[in-house]
Amino acid sequence: MALFSNDSRQFKFDILREIAEETFGGYLSEENVNAYARKLSPGTKADFRCCVYKEREILRQRARLAMGKMANDVAEYNPRQVVQVIEAACDGCTIRKIRITDNCRKCMSKACMSSCKFDAISMGIDRAMIDYNKCKECGMCVRSCPYNAIVETERPCSAHCPVNAITYDEYGIAIIDEETCINCGQCQISCPFGAVEDISWIVPVIELLNLNVPTYAVIAPSIQGQFENATLAQIKKGIELLGFKGVYEAAIGADAVAFNEEQELIEHIKDNKPLTTSCCPAFVNMAKIHFPSVYEENVSSLVSPMMAIARKLKHDNPGTGVVFIGPCVAKKQEAMEEYTAVDYVLTFEEIAAMLIAKRINCEELDAKEEDYPSVFGRNFAQGGGVSKAVIQASKEKGHDSFTGYYADGCFECKKQLTLIKAGKFNFDILEGMSCPGGCIAGPATIESPNIIKGRMAKENLKTDNKTIEKSLEIFNFDKINLHR
Repeated sequence: MALFSNDSRQFKFDILREIAEETFGGYLSEENVNAYARKLSPGTKADFRCCVYKEREILRQRARLAMGKMANDVAEYNPRQVVQVIEAACDGCTIRKIRITDNCRKCMSKACMSSCKFDAISMGIDRAMIDYNKCKECGMCVRSCPYNAIVETERPCSAHCPVNAITYDEYGIAIIDEETCINCGQCQISCPFGAVEDISWIVPVIELLNLNVPTYAVIAPSIQGQFENATLAQIKKGIELLGFKGVYEAAIGADAVAFNEEQELIEHIKDNKPLTTSCCPAFVNMAKIHFPSVYEENVSSLVSPMMAIARKLKHDNPGTGVVFIGPCVAKKQEAMEEYTAVDYVLTFEEIAAMLIAKRINCEELDAKEEDYPSVFGRNFAQGGGVSKAVIQASKEKGHDSFTGYYADGCFECKKQLTLIKAGKFNFDILEGMSCPGGCIAGPATIESPNIIKGRMAKENLKTDNKTIEKSLEIFNFDKINLHR
């Protein structure tokens, strides 16, 4: 049974599973890449593209990404550019931005012709025509047509990019500007052909496990509900059976971050400066690259929950490795920052491929809940959860309340960062999440956000009475530096 209804995601997953099996078995080789492509696209009849040879080339490039390589053979190796274009898949989307439809009546007013400043429109036999060698895609003709017969269609990847990091070459293939891209993965989510994908670290992680290198797994709170009816305890047990020394929740780090971020917020309020959260790496990237003054003045100096718990694990267990498992592709870039304590990042897709490769069914495992973080830490996964946790920390400390604003998605984040830069943001704290709905809607989630939200609420009922302070009595961060 397929894990995804989206065919491109299923192909990606099938390749990840094949590579996981071969890496666990110790016989992975680059020569097998063509074999993956032929296995997934057998015979001579194409199912999705013009021919099987094109399908196999796309699958070959997917396999390269899954093996931690650049999709394009000749591209310079740059792992920091996590999100990449699979060129062979991208040419299925070379649509014209401005197009005249059959609704054109070849009217006498010729409003489209008169509005075009580039002489790109003329009248054909049945309707108006566009000379694309002259057209600048300004959209004036679209707005002037009385019949709405001229349509403007933005390609999904560029339409969903909040920082205009996507352009196109002369053949219509998407190009990602590495200096501008924030690795949010919104182009990856929106591409209907699966032509934008993330580079994988599944191979080096499995190689670490095969060598019995002591390695801890840190799981994002949104992992709850990703594996059908498996409980969080069962999921943790399944991941441990892959060869990890232990599995810890990033929500533990979230409790520590919320407790300390509340103190930083108080200092910002005294200085009459709003504070922004720092747990979403794409949001932090947006501030750092596109709003550098806001990044310096307003972004919290605290590390993310992922980094907080990773630092604690390495402090308490010197010489061990840490692998983060989550729904976010931008976390892969965060793990390469100079202040990192995380060795590798896997997505939920990748950990699912590893579990299936090892024939581990989490639902069948006997596992019990051990010490756990507060529900406030776990709810970092949902939009608004970070600021609610900081509010809870303030209540527990007996401090005054404050005002907050939740920016839902990249475009809203950009708007609110612009307001901060202009001095027109009227709240104490800004919580920014690049994915609408929060981490439960990340690019590499398996289940839908609503299902995850419901399963999290049901399973977390028993943790409702645990305070953040109580959580930190169990997981002590007093000796851990939580700042970048």
